Amino acid sequence: MLEDIVKINELSHKYSKDWAVKDISFEIKTHGILGLLGSNGAGKSTTMNILCGVLNQTKGEVTIGGIDIQKKPVEAKKKIGFLPQKAPLHLDLTVDEYLTHCAHLRRMKPLEVKPALEKVKDRCGIAHYSKRLLRNLSGGYQQRVGIAQAIIHDPMLVVFDEPTNGLDPVQIVEVRKLIKEIGRDRTVILSTHILSEVQAICDEIKMIEKGKLVFSGTLQEFNNYLEPDTLVVTMGACPPIDELEAIPGVIQVNSIDKNTLRIKYEKDINETIVEKSIEKRWRLKEIYVEKNSLDDIFAKLSQENL
Repeated sequence: MLEDIVKINELSHKYSKDWAVKDISFEIKTHGILGLLGSNGAGKSTTMNILCGVLNQTKGEVTIGGIDIQKKPVEAKKKIGFLPQKAPLHLDLTVDEYLTHCAHLRRMKPLEVKPALEKVKDRCGIAHYSKRLLRNLSGGYQQRVGIAQAIIHDPMLVVFDEPTNGLDPVQIVEVRKLIKEIGRDRTVILSTHILSEVQAICDEIKMIEKGKLVFSGTLQEFNNYLEPDTLVVTMGACPPIDELEAIPGVIQVNSIDKNTLRIKYEKDINETIVEKSIEKRWRLKEIYVEKNSLDDIFAKLSQENL
């Protein structure tokens, strides 16, 4: 029977008198990209630091591939790659020197280092900068080197903390693409406050608020956490707003443009709008339910756990 890639059981950690995380439990059984969400101070960084063996928890258990990270930290860390928010680069080393140094820190066998070095440089698109000093690379390529050090030892789990922070739009697209490729054959945990990033690359979501796990599920389940309550309608002959607001179930109507309206409702009114349009000759052209944004869902989950 295969062990879970990650298993966290009743994880809690206290700083002084306050609990940063409290009784968090979840498992990760498959490859892919998991988004770790939460407000500032929610407990994300504490959870990641414990997961990567940087911090010893107050209580609870964390295993990586069946290995308890507190009892056997060296063995567990061989299975983990970690890129913190600021990549831990030695700027006076070349790309080759730095990645070789990282391979030795990971206790790779000497004969494995050279092939792993060439493989990871090719995968991260940095082979043509092998002899260049890290300080002379752009921010985007420094981040690629940071990703390379996290995967040079071929870990089963890679943890990224805000990996696109400070990058320009082109670099962000490139790094996201690279992370998606990495997630095809291993497990990636991505901590980010950029919800569009979660939507672009994550398969699963865990959300922590006030030190507790408040959501765990697929991206689709997260998207559907809130029931939609808004219609967008386009008509050839829009009626006055007060006429629409008089319809039972309509809460508010706002104009998007001359022929398009946003209707907030408290119960399903699709059929009513269609029937009224035929009756009143509003010449309905399009009607659809507007999905809630990730920001709305994130805010709702945060408010529920204040």
